Amino acid sequence: MAKQPTKYTVTDGDLVLVLEPDDGWYCVTSPFNPDIITQARTLEEAFEMARDVIETYKEYRAKQQTTGSEPPKTRKRSRKAVAKKSA
Repeated sequence: MAKQPTKYTVTDGDLVLVLEPDDGWYCVTSPFNPDIITQARTLEEAFEMARDVIETYKEYRAKQQTTGSEPPKTRKRSRKAVAKKSA
C-alpha cells in the first residue's frame, strides 16, 4: 500500500502553497513567503486565506511607513535576572 503524502505543494500560477493535513483542516504555508501561515478546509479556501494574509501584511507595512513607527521590541532581561530565576 502506498504511503499517503503528509504535505501537498500546490500552485495556481501566482502563489505556491504547502498544505499539511491536520484533523480535517490544512495548515497553509508558503516556501517563498514566510508571512503566510494560515489554515483552510479546502484548496480554494487555502488560496483565499493566503491572499488575505498577503494583503493584511501589505496594509500593515504601509501603515508602518506612514506613521514612522517601529514594531514593538521584546524586553531584554539582564543576565542577573535570568541567573536568579534559574537558581
